[in-house]
Amino acid sequence: MPGNALQRYTPQLVGAAALLGFVGFWEAAAAYKLADPMFISSPSRIATVAAEMWEDPDFWRDVKVSSTEFIWGYLAAIAVGIPLGLVIGWYKRAQYALGPFIDVLNAVPRVTFMPIMVLWFGIGIWSKFAVVFLGAVIPIILSTYSGVRTNEARYLRVAKSFGASQMKTFTSIILPGTAPYIFTGLKYASGRALLGVVVGELYAATAGVGHMIAQAGNAFETDRVFFGVLLFTFTGLVVTSILARMEKRFDRWRPEGAVR
Repeated sequence: MPGNALQRYTPQLVGAAALLGFVGFWEAAAAYKLADPMFISSPSRIATVAAEMWEDPDFWRDVKVSSTEFIWGYLAAIAVGIPLGLVIGWYKRAQYALGPFIDVLNAVPRVTFMPIMVLWFGIGIWSKFAVVFLGAVIPIILSTYSGVRTNEARYLRVAKSFGASQMKTFTSIILPGTAPYIFTGLKYASGRALLGVVVGELYAATAGVGHMIAQAGNAFETDRVFFGVLLFTFTGLVVTSILARMEKRFDRWRPEGAVR
């Protein structure tokens, strides 16, 4: 029994050991001054800054601003990206009409739109919301579209042979079979959304965690910079983990191949 439990949790144990080893090496390297403290922090110093920031009302204001930009921009991308990806994948005429625009937006880094967003919406929250939305919506659309196009042809032939309507085929075959691809797009889009928050706040902002990182970098406050970077990293890991757990509910629908 203990052997089975050890085997079951081997990935977690190995990952935890590797992480602890890295943190220990990092702390030792900082303690023995193997690198200039101005350019690299240490886990203990970052933890000290985290404790100080926890008591700082300005920090929580920055967290609130960044969270608002991320959550609403990401949710808007989901609300637009999933239906649009389904429509483009299901209707060829929609693909012909909208495909070129999506290809163009996918080819151009969305952060390059930041100056235009600032001109249109100012340096407030709406310009960051727009960049987050643009960064997240394209991966969701493309993943959803790919999911629709990779549904197994045999299921579609069976549905057609039994006289199933388009709506019935869509709700009973296409939508469940596309769900895993949608979650893949959501996980990738979450990283792009966080990137939009960071870039937007570094470029033009008066508040937010990215703005805090920019100010700390200008003042050579390396500990605060690393704390902000780790905060974004932790947020991304949490969002990805939540989506991965949700995705497991749809693994049985994942197609083995066959493009219709």
